[in-house]
Amino acid sequence: MTLRDAATVVLVREAAHGAAGFEVFMLLRTVKSDFNAGAYVFPGGGVDRADGSLDAERLCMGLDAGQANARLGVTGGGLAFYLAAIRECFEEAGVLLAADASGCTLSLHDDALQQRFAAHRAALNAGQTTLTAICEREGLRLPLDQVHYYSHWITPEGMPRRYDTRFFLCRAPAGQEPLHDGQETVDHCWVRPADALVRHAAGTFKLVPATRKQLEFLAHQSSLAELLVTVRDIGAVPTILPQLIFGPDGKPRRVRLPLPEGVEEVDLSGVVI
Repeated sequence: MTLRDAATVVLVREAAHGAAGFEVFMLLRTVKSDFNAGAYVFPGGGVDRADGSLDAERLCMGLDAGQANARLGVTGGGLAFYLAAIRECFEEAGVLLAADASGCTLSLHDDALQQRFAAHRAALNAGQTTLTAICEREGLRLPLDQVHYYSHWITPEGMPRRYDTRFFLCRAPAGQEPLHDGQETVDHCWVRPADALVRHAAGTFKLVPATRKQLEFLAHQSSLAELLVTVRDIGAVPTILPQLIFGPDGKPRRVRLPLPEGVEEVDLSGVVI
């Protein structure tokens, strides 16, 4: 099965209502989905050809193609992963990580702006426009230095779809409210990582193993400020390639996770894969 490049973005914000810590934005995939059905996920998806275009590259600031390649440990095409993360975040969550010519982060502070960008999102999802066209029309740039690469997972062999996924993290921009799209995703929430893990353990918050491991990493950070420093200062990012373990009936029964801290095996009974 051919690997497809993919990007996922974790949006983070300070915990609401004076609670300690920080929250992450998560989407609930429809049970009708043919990938991660019924599971809570972060916004993300496949890298498109347009994500690596020269027109898209000209909109970037804070990180150039060479720096993106070095950060991801690739010889070319690194910038496309960053751009895919931003595009998918807008498509799936309605949040556009962009800035105007003066460097001010995009804020949809009035109804007219909200309606205009909702129309942009709908057109982008329908394939009627591109992220580049939207940014050029609105006079926006893409601040890639605010999008932090921190994790790399590859779907195990034996899965019907396989992705080479880079995980990014970004502070959610003020003045934009993320929402599910009502098609591929049917609900959304802001949740503290530790709370999501407790709900998952109770069987009320389905997670795929890769998402659960992201939440475990995030839950070890005591504050948003600490988290942002941690992901900014990460050096080489290891590649995690899980392995499916099949039963006598040919169905996957366990997944082996070769992690930097040691090998972990997960029973797949009742687990979304």
